[in-house]
Order: sequence, then structure tokens, then C-alpha cells
Amino acid sequence: MALFGNAHTIDPATAQQDYARLLGPDEQIHAAFLLIRDTMLFTDRRLILVDKQGITGKKVEYRSVPYRSITQFAVETAGTFDLEAELNIWIAGNTIPIQKTFTKGVDIYEVQAILAQFVAR
Repeated sequence: MALFGNAHTIDPATAQQDYARLLGPDEQIHAAFLLIRDTMLFTDRRLILVDKQGITGKKVEYRSVPYRSITQFAVETAGTFDLEAELNIWIAGNTIPIQKTFTKGVDIYEVQAILAQFVAR
């Protein structure tokens, strides 16, 4: 269950500094979003999903998804009683999508537009 109000955008310049060790030479972060404990980074080359695991969050999985491997994606907007929006991303060769939940504080339409921009390249 997500905690309300904890999702928000991250300044790309701050994310560039915070996640510099994950980036290739000259790779630039164009947008970043904090989702409770996890982070989504949209670079000029790929989508990076930072998944903090366990109670303490010290164990972290960094998943790199090249935009060319994304076959489709879907957004489900928040409703009147369901305050969470969802993003599903299907990767080539996988039938089960990657699912991310957004609480108030992140515009799911902005996330969808950024993803559409990079996937369409």
C-alpha cells in the first residue's frame, strides 16, 4: 500500500549528480520521479528503475530498460476513490508488465508523454 503524497518529480540536475555512477559517458537524465522509495530515471538512452528492497532499503536493484525493448505501455489514471495512478510497461520477451504506482504529486500524463517521446525514437 502506497503512502499518499510521497511521489514527486526530482530535478534532473540533482538526479544526474545522485545517480552519476549508473550513467554511461555523456548520458543525460531528462526526467526523474520518486515513487515512495523507488525512483524512475528517463535518460537519453534508457529507462532506469531503482528499486529499494527490504525493510531498510539498503538492498537496491537497478534495472536498465533500453527504450527499443519497450513494446507497449499503458497508464491508468487515478479516480475519485482510487487515488493512485499506475504505469504498466511491457518489455520484449516478457508477458508480464513492469508495474509502477504513482500517488498524488506526480502527473501521470507527464510520465506518459516522456515515455512516448523516448519510445517513439
